[in-house]
Amino acid sequence: MRHRLRDFAHHSVDQGELRAAAVALTVTDEGFGASLPGLPEHDVWSSTPALLLTRRASDLRDHSGQWALPGGRLEPGETPEQAALREMSEEIGIRLGEENILGRLDDFVTRSGFIMTPIVVWGGPALEPLPNPGEVASVHRIPLMELMRVDAPNLRQEREGVAPVLRMPIGSDYIAAPTAALLYQFREVCLMGRHTRVAHFEQPQFAWR
Repeated sequence: MRHRLRDFAHHSVDQGELRAAAVALTVTDEGFGASLPGLPEHDVWSSTPALLLTRRASDLRDHSGQWALPGGRLEPGETPEQAALREMSEEIGIRLGEENILGRLDDFVTRSGFIMTPIVVWGGPALEPLPNPGEVASVHRIPLMELMRVDAPNLRQEREGVAPVLRMPIGSDYIAAPTAALLYQFREVCLMGRHTRVAHFEQPQFAWR
């Protein structure tokens, strides 16, 4: 993954009036399974490589209850890498150093007014998340093979004249853009070595607020 990300010329977006944010795509190689429909429960130990995904707390002002990657706004003077690691520590209690960073994917502009910079992080084995209940309802370990399914991605044309909404099927459920767009690009770049762009994909209206 490190070599593939090094060869990938990620696209950055000028901030302008948008708010800068960063998210962590954290890879772990063993741990408890994910409790999503169609996937193993948390009490099932697995050695399958996976990504960490969260369900946001239901009482948050922005994007409450949605599936998300650990992340948030940059503080003054922070790099996206520093912000992604800090937010991961604050949200799910996993503390990793900058030596664990594998690289970046493309910036993604959200309908809610953020520039999200995705940072790919190597988490190592047996991570034990401790979610902050004020921000995170639950933490899930999504096997990387779920991203390789033949029915992924799912593209749905919701409005005429714009790009389709991108969804990634996970278990018997699905996750929508913007998170799904980052998961799809992670699959393409890190797992398949393809320089696929995703910034043009639309987001469902529930993600606009």
